[in-house]
Amino acid sequence: MSSGLQLAADAADKVPAPSIEYGKLSPMLIVFGIAVAGVLVEAFVPRKARYVTHLVVALGGMAAAFGAVLALIPGVKDSGGEIAAVGAVAVDGPTLFLQGTLLLLGIVSVLLMAERKLEPGGDAFAPQAAAAPGSAQEKEAAAAGLRQTEVYPLAMFALGGMLLFPAANDLLTLFVALEVMSLPLYLLCGLARRRRLLSQEAALKYFLLGAFSSAFFLFGVALLYGYSGSVRLDRIAVATGGAMDNDALLLIGLAMVAVGLLFKVGAVPFHSWTPDVYQGAPTPITGFMASATKVAAFGALLRFFYVALPGMKWDWRPMMTGVAIVTMVVGAVIAITQTDVKRMLAYSSIAHAGFILTGMIAANEAGASSTLFYLVAYGFVTLGAFAVVTLVRDAGGEATHLSRWAGLGRRSPLVAGVFAVFLLAFAGIPLTSGFSGKFAVFQAAADGGAGSLVIVGVLCSAIAAFFYVRVIVLMFFSEPRADGPTVVVPSVMTTAAIALGVTVTVVLGIVPQPVLDLADKAALFVH
Repeated sequence: MSSGLQLAADAADKVPAPSIEYGKLSPMLIVFGIAVAGVLVEAFVPRKARYVTHLVVALGGMAAAFGAVLALIPGVKDSGGEIAAVGAVAVDGPTLFLQGTLLLLGIVSVLLMAERKLEPGGDAFAPQAAAAPGSAQEKEAAAAGLRQTEVYPLAMFALGGMLLFPAANDLLTLFVALEVMSLPLYLLCGLARRRRLLSQEAALKYFLLGAFSSAFFLFGVALLYGYSGSVRLDRIAVATGGAMDNDALLLIGLAMVAVGLLFKVGAVPFHSWTPDVYQGAPTPITGFMASATKVAAFGALLRFFYVALPGMKWDWRPMMTGVAIVTMVVGAVIAITQTDVKRMLAYSSIAHAGFILTGMIAANEAGASSTLFYLVAYGFVTLGAFAVVTLVRDAGGEATHLSRWAGLGRRSPLVAGVFAVFLLAFAGIPLTSGFSGKFAVFQAAADGGAGSLVIVGVLCSAIAAFFYVRVIVLMFFSEPRADGPTVVVPSVMTTAAIALGVTVTVVLGIVPQPVLDLADKAALFVH
């Protein structure tokens, strides 16, 4: 027995300890740290002080994490990036660009979640999430004025997963990031104060379909490991460059991993969860998902195809081209039939997923940089649009039916004008960030030999412009209803979120070049 223990000890002495570059991982570590701190706040801080404490911890932590991203930029410029955490995490230009974007979107999202001036009972979240909708327990919690604050640590855990998602350099880390990002979102979707059954239905659909997509993803990881003998993206790339007899493993594994990633971006045919979840979730959470989740998922999609499968470009490009075309057409056409503002924006996000895929399919450095720029522009426009939706209310809460928005331009010209700016940006009208983003991805796709995809994208943009303009006409050229909704004056937090969205939308439309240059410099993946 003693000799066996000695052999085990000798073997342990020969195994080198893993080297973890904590400085390179500092943005993610800070966010996960404030998420854990948020759990401790829930456990030990008195209920009356939790709201302010959570805001200070979350906003301060995200600001510190953003500072850490800025501090890492000079080192990445000099070295071109490096692989950290024993090959699990890539710290390069795309990683830092997307992490900086996600942290800014996270700060704006937390400001929307913290709004407590719009709802008579408090914020947008249920007074007691564990109570059954309509039950006596829920009514007692509402009458007592309970205000839950668990949304903040949940949002921070989700944001931490989002920061890791585009940085993951192996498939297992990618899966861990996917689950850390997704599980808190499943919970957050079911916490709406109003329409509790619709909210819980949304959470259940998102959870079940997300579980299916995760299963596809894991099966694909197993097949790619069987093909290449590694889960590292760079080693998979090396394996795909050799002559192998079992290409079926590679192609099927590629397709299955793509299913898991395309589900998160809401691409057709993996989009069915999007309209129901966007409609049922609390609107601040919808904005958070629609912007930050899409940024993180497209970052992961870019890294997977550009780092692991550059030699398979002629195999995956036709598949992704078909997905992009169907996504743009379905999103643009079905959005025309929607009568709910949140569902309309959901199908709009599906169409935009197709536009972003257009840039990715270019499979060149211009495609990567244009995709990065589009993600910045789309993220802030989306958050701003959902922030405006929270302001238009009636006795039942948010008035999301389009008929209720008739004549809004006469009731509240400022709010209707701001929403019109966001809609014009979605449509890609010049002098908005949407035009700059679409022009960049279409130009990259044309240069990359995907001219047919650009033609479909332009046609779908024209179709999409119809339902955006229809809403603008409804707001400004229709008579207001006598029983129409009111526009609630928000606190400084929602006002700041909307103002930032408008500013980014206009600035990136008029002077996009600085951010385009930044995206160009950040578009080189480390291998």
